[in-house]
Amino acid sequence: MNSNNEKIQLHYLVRQPKTNISKPPLLLLLHGVGGSEQNLFSFANELPDNFLVVSVRGPLTLGPESFAWFQVNFTGGYPQINEQQAEAARVTILDFIESLKNELDFDEKQVYLMGFSQGGIMSYSVALTEPEKIKGIAVMSGRLLPEVKPLIADEKRLEKLNVFISHGRQDAVLHFPFATDAVAYLESKGIHSDFHQYDEGHTINKQMFDDVNLWLKTNIAH
Repeated sequence: MNSNNEKIQLHYLVRQPKTNISKPPLLLLLHGVGGSEQNLFSFANELPDNFLVVSVRGPLTLGPESFAWFQVNFTGGYPQINEQQAEAARVTILDFIESLKNELDFDEKQVYLMGFSQGGIMSYSVALTEPEKIKGIAVMSGRLLPEVKPLIADEKRLEKLNVFISHGRQDAVLHFPFATDAVAYLESKGIHSDFHQYDEGHTINKQMFDDVNLWLKTNIAH
């Protein structure tokens, strides 16, 4: 355990690998604003058999069964975030992965993050700042926070990170240019993302899920 003065314990759900392997790859599922660990976990049985799947609840309570990673305000037409909460959530997720090693058996060199909306934002923030700890991320309908860019690792450290991005062109919550801007930024850092776009809004449809599932199956070592 880390020796931080104050550690947040995150609630989570687990789907064990369906195949009998030691040290399976880990897939961490991160929900969006107002969601919970139940949202993406509803897909868990359809995810690749050899993953240990863990769906995590955000640390902020917004209401009954309604949680978030940080507060965000859309009133100005552009998402304004609570930067301190976003940074605290980034550190909390990294601490959670570390503490999970004491609870569950997985390959710490094969850790993947799969996030929707704010969960996708957190996937970028965690992986791009600590790429040695994350093998790949799947960002669905997310964005890359400008606030995290000063913390992002250099190109040499980022070169082994695998990135999947999916986004709907009709997304009215996190607009489509957030996706294309992230793709361009990642290119400038030497990362060639697997980018999928759809004629959809702020959602995960079957095609999006099938595409991310195929990416997961293609990228895992075994």
